[in-house]
Amino acid sequence: MFARFTEGARNAVVRAGILALDAGRPALDADLMLLGLAEVRPFALRSFTATAADIRERVDTGDARALLATLGIDLDRVHRITRVGADDPASWSLRRSPLRPLRVMLYGPLGRLPLAMHARKAVEVALWWGPGRPVTGEDLMWGLLADHANGAARILADVGVDLRELVQELRGLAAGRAA
Repeated sequence: MFARFTEGARNAVVRAGILALDAGRPALDADLMLLGLAEVRPFALRSFTATAADIRERVDTGDARALLATLGIDLDRVHRITRVGADDPASWSLRRSPLRPLRVMLYGPLGRLPLAMHARKAVEVALWWGPGRPVTGEDLMWGLLADHANGAARILADVGVDLRELVQELRGLAAGRAA
């Protein structure tokens, strides 16, 4: 599946997967997919005014930094030492299970992680939205916004993003690609 993704879109999904693994989550969900997009920003959407810090405040990342710091452990330093090359998108893959076609898995050097229903739906919409062309960060954002039940729109509204303007901008980009 990653073969159809642009480098930026792959980076965002890999970043979201790493965040999910760090948080000890059993699956990659839409909220971390949104945070991955906010951190990597594989698009130039002027109406996407949210910062990664804004979104991180509203997403449970299971951040153990404060607890480990009390023990004198710098988690960022540990990650730098132990994860050299782990965030390279080339070492990750996104595949559909041949036996369970509704299951999409993210595989990488840090482990494997199924995409939760809402994150899988976002990826499926992104793939469908641009048949025959690479999946971009804009396509992933469209996929997140297409499913009202995943909470991404609520998080974006909470941080002050004008959802109507964002959707119009995404539609305009899609119309420009189709022309």
